[in-house]
Amino acid sequence: MNSKELIAKHAAKELYPSSVVNLGIGIPTLVAKYADLDKVFLHTENGMLGVKEIESEEEIDPSLVNAGKLPISEHIGASYFDSAESFAMIRGGHIDIAILGALQVDGQCNIANWAIPGQNILGVGGAMDLLSGVKKVIITTNHTDKNGKSKVVSTCNFPVSAIRKLDILITDLAVFENQNNRLVLTELMPGATLEEVKVKTEASFEVSEQLICHKEV
Repeated sequence: MNSKELIAKHAAKELYPSSVVNLGIGIPTLVAKYADLDKVFLHTENGMLGVKEIESEEEIDPSLVNAGKLPISEHIGASYFDSAESFAMIRGGHIDIAILGALQVDGQCNIANWAIPGQNILGVGGAMDLLSGVKKVIITTNHTDKNGKSKVVSTCNFPVSAIRKLDILITDLAVFENQNNRLVLTELMPGATLEEVKVKTEASFEVSEQLICHKEV
């Protein structure tokens, strides 16, 4: 299992029964593979509730895509609506959990996930609405960028997406919780060590007394 799949599988464990869950672009879309669709309802902001992972090429319908334009399938009881109604659901507090990617998160649990200074912006997307409207925010991202630089920084130097903080951060190395707007390391992912996390994390963080260390898979 690659690191992105590992992150997505762990994120699926954070979902609680009867929750409506929005899946962002990138790693979050993979959560559909691991979520129990008889207990949770997956939402995509372009207008569908009841998202299901494609299981075979025969299921592909060009008109059924998620917010990242990737093909999806429909679970039993799925429903469709326009973007206006979808965002009314988000802004009205009817989405329980948002699983989002991030460019950076910082030691105060802030999230930057919509723009890199000096680069073209293709579209803001719904991250700001989701951060303002949902009850629980789960961030899924690699711990470092393609150049090996930490994405868990002391202070975000990319534009912050909202004043809303993250609740849980899941990377390929570790899981952190927001406790009083500070990052607390609660789990080490398979194969990761505390020393490695310390080296690759720019932000300061606390270590839970009940730290869970998963064995290599």
